[in-house]
Amino acid sequence: MPKVNRAVEHMPAAPASALKRLGQDLKTARLRRRESLRSWAERLKISAPTLMKMEGGDPAVSMGAYATALWLLQREQVLARAADPKEDVGALEADVREANSRHRPRSERG
Repeated sequence: MPKVNRAVEHMPAAPASALKRLGQDLKTARLRRRESLRSWAERLKISAPTLMKMEGGDPAVSMGAYATALWLLQREQVLARAADPKEDVGALEADVREANSRHRPRSERG
């Protein structure tokens, strides 16, 4: 029996849902291009069963397969921006809190 990646096994609902949506969107894109499952899989250099899993949003499919599918759709730039530091609101908020704490008088610091 293959070993299951713990990150996949314990994936939160939000990213699992996002992957499912990505898979559905990739399938829609393939069908709109009138590509068969077999020909699309060949272009991605994966098997047809793996493509079926990917289109189902299976998190065990390699990120490389998803990235290549985005590239085939000329949408790889979306992946390149996925973790763009300029869009990282949580880190920006932490930077602001840190800057604010450095500029408060010592008597106000906790």
